Amino acid sequence: MKTRVTELLGIAYPVLQGGMAWVSDASLATAVSKAGGLGIISCGSAPAEVIQKEIWQVKKQTDKPFGINIMLMSPYADDMAELVKEEKVPVVTTGAGNPSKYIAGWKEAGTKVLPVIPSVALAKRMEQAGVDAVIAEGCESGGHIGEMTTMALVPQVVSNVTIPVIAAGGIADGRGVAASFMLGAEGVQCGTVFLASEECDIHNTYKELVVKAGDTSTVVTGRSHGHPIRCLKSPMVNEYLKQEKAGVDFMELEKLALGSLRKAAKEGSREEGSFMCGQIAGLVKEIRPCQTIIEDLMKEAVCVMERTTAKMK
Repeated sequence: MKTRVTELLGIAYPVLQGGMAWVSDASLATAVSKAGGLGIISCGSAPAEVIQKEIWQVKKQTDKPFGINIMLMSPYADDMAELVKEEKVPVVTTGAGNPSKYIAGWKEAGTKVLPVIPSVALAKRMEQAGVDAVIAEGCESGGHIGEMTTMALVPQVVSNVTIPVIAAGGIADGRGVAASFMLGAEGVQCGTVFLASEECDIHNTYKELVVKAGDTSTVVTGRSHGHPIRCLKSPMVNEYLKQEKAGVDFMELEKLALGSLRKAAKEGSREEGSFMCGQIAGLVKEIRPCQTIIEDLMKEAVCVMERTTAKMK
């Protein structure tokens, strides 16, 4: 399937793997890129030297395009911005902020810039700043979220910018891909479905929780203090919500959640872990290779679109 996104990024399928802290490492990124999508290394709050080694690992294992995701709230964001240029990373995605001050330097280095945006206003600002495409992410997604749903956000962004739009949030099968294209997107970004991939190097407990999840298995913490995060229900998350509802200070809540994502991804701690996950987890029922995940996404999307077209004739 060819779209402006596949042509822009030099990939076979218009499928990006989301940048998930403590999850999206060289192993996962390599597998997705080899399968014809765009693998993404998540920088999270790691220092530049750690991510540089991840980049080197991907480069050793494939010559396919890949990218890194920079959380602009990270204390190492400036270092990561320089690392993109130094390593000539093909693609950079950004979240939790406005990357405008870095864009010119990245473009000069030949890097494609794809910020994650939660609103039309930021999408328009990013187009004016010269980015190559935007990732419109709805609140169905796991991790840090905005307010708008994918269904409402994507078509409004498409109607207000001329650059390619990539849909994200609530996409785990071909129906989601097809729906995204109908809304005007030219690519999709998926996270939750890749949590349940063979190449995803997270604790088996995390994968099991994703596969067993249903439609109401996730909750959102942090709405009261402006940092909403979607994750699976767990003892730690339930306690966080209880304290948040009681009006506990933000810094105290931060202490409660400190290290919880690492404890989920690397230790599989059901008691202390924060298992970030999207609402679409109820459709993720098995652990598959990344190659199979991407091929299934695209095959089903084509079938859905063909069936829909046939019904409308």
